[in-house]
Amino acid sequence: QVHLQESGGASVQQGGSLRLSCVASVDTINSRCMAWFRQAPGKEREVVSMISSDGRTTYADSVKGRFTISRDNAKNTLYLQMDILSPEDTAIYYCARRSVWPTCPGEPSTSHFNIWGQGTQVTVSS
Repeated sequence: QVHLQESGGASVQQGGSLRLSCVASVDTINSRCMAWFRQAPGKEREVVSMISSDGRTTYADSVKGRFTISRDNAKNTLYLQMDILSPEDTAIYYCARRSVWPTCPGEPSTSHFNIWGQGTQVTVSS
């Protein structure tokens, strides 16, 4: 069974940077669409970024130009580099793996992903 473990969350000042990591227990991140979601208090979980098996990336409008998704297949690790952080980025960040397909959904929702990590907290103060 596949397990995902996030790390790298922290409390930072506005304008700062963080890099989140998501380690998979088995060799899986290069054969499925992988995604980062986030959930702020009182809000629904939303997709932040996705990367397909062939390396195509997509980003939510709110993070374009500031966040970068990448992966290291040899380390079975997914990353999210987050720069120019703002208080609006405060949330629990989750990595997730799509159920079957190597491609990423055009209109992603949580239902497209069946394997989730436990989340890592990111707090940005002004």
